[in-house]
Amino acid sequence: MREPAVSKRIQSLQGLVVPLFQFFGRTEARRAEMGGDFSDFVAGNPQEMASGPYVGALQRWSKPLSSDWFAYRESTPEAQAAAAASLRKRLGIPFEPSDICLTNAAIAALAVAIRTVADEGDEVVIVRPPHFLYEPLIMAAGARAVRVDVDPRTFDLDVDAIAGALTPLTRAVILNTPHNPTGKVFPPETLKRLASVLEDAAGGRSVYLLSDEAYNRIVFDGRPFTSPAAYYPNTMLIYSYGKQLLAPSERIGYIALAPTMPGREEIRMAIITAQLATGYAFPNGVLQHALADLEQISVDMDLMQRRRDLMVAALRETGYQLHVPEATFYLLVRSPIPDDLAFTDLLAEERVLVMPGSMLEAPGYFRISLTASDDMIERALPGFAAAMKRAVQG
Repeated sequence: MREPAVSKRIQSLQGLVVPLFQFFGRTEARRAEMGGDFSDFVAGNPQEMASGPYVGALQRWSKPLSSDWFAYRESTPEAQAAAAASLRKRLGIPFEPSDICLTNAAIAALAVAIRTVADEGDEVVIVRPPHFLYEPLIMAAGARAVRVDVDPRTFDLDVDAIAGALTPLTRAVILNTPHNPTGKVFPPETLKRLASVLEDAAGGRSVYLLSDEAYNRIVFDGRPFTSPAAYYPNTMLIYSYGKQLLAPSERIGYIALAPTMPGREEIRMAIITAQLATGYAFPNGVLQHALADLEQISVDMDLMQRRRDLMVAALRETGYQLHVPEATFYLLVRSPIPDDLAFTDLLAEERVLVMPGSMLEAPGYFRISLTASDDMIERALPGFAAAMKRAVQG
């Protein structure tokens, strides 16, 4: 019998990601068929030209100031200092520059963090609906994902369910706050309860909290954001600048170790080792040089909030059921028919492209990205109404 061409682990991972490839391939084909006449709400991609300040920062810091400007580098001290200062100011937590391990964005940071703490056969708890890459990252490290659902009514964490999912094999919990796709910001009371549960469960073995905070600056209504790192010492705060800058292909982010983490000097060295083993998971030099400038740039939150309010009102008026997200780029909308894949096909026939909830382990829903342009939103609203009418009429 012929030996398989690829490893068994990659074969198992393909079983998870092939549906994603198929969906994105089908979506790309639809874009091509429609030409430019469609509204794209699928992902948090920019649909308009990048901001002048962002482009200017990249241009400015692309000009070398020394012969080693583009040399190999790990975490540049100036960039670490800029990130730590920002965290101290925004979160009120005394991060030090040495607590910051710069990575090529949040997905790489999570891959590194999981490899740093999890052994073969360990368990990592994830909150459902999760990011679709959480389980592949966990499996790639030889660990196993254990799912816990958010509260279906409030979208808050079900802390009791997390407590029930913890076992002697639990090595980490991945928490996404603000939460994609629900838009929930988990409140301090919930985070304190979670910290208490994790401290009680740890016993003699550390259970790490990997706090995926890619959207912690994309918060609406002036709502305060609280990081779990404020309450739980064994927290690794994961951040990506791709959302703040609306430039997801420019890969820079970090792992920030909570200042109260025991033995974090050992963890720092372990993270660097994991970064090397993950294929040199450090951001490129230009982005690190530019980080102090990039820290000052953000998407227009007034515009994002206006789009959120407009779409929530218009969709509700048309008959859709959805809550008002507290944060992130997304609206999570209940499909008017149980088969969300079939309904997203109806929307595509109306030249409206969205993410089916089944891709996010949220069947019966679909997700809309608010990064679509105003023109796309205006064109799409009649399409949402037409698809609803068709679905109701059967």
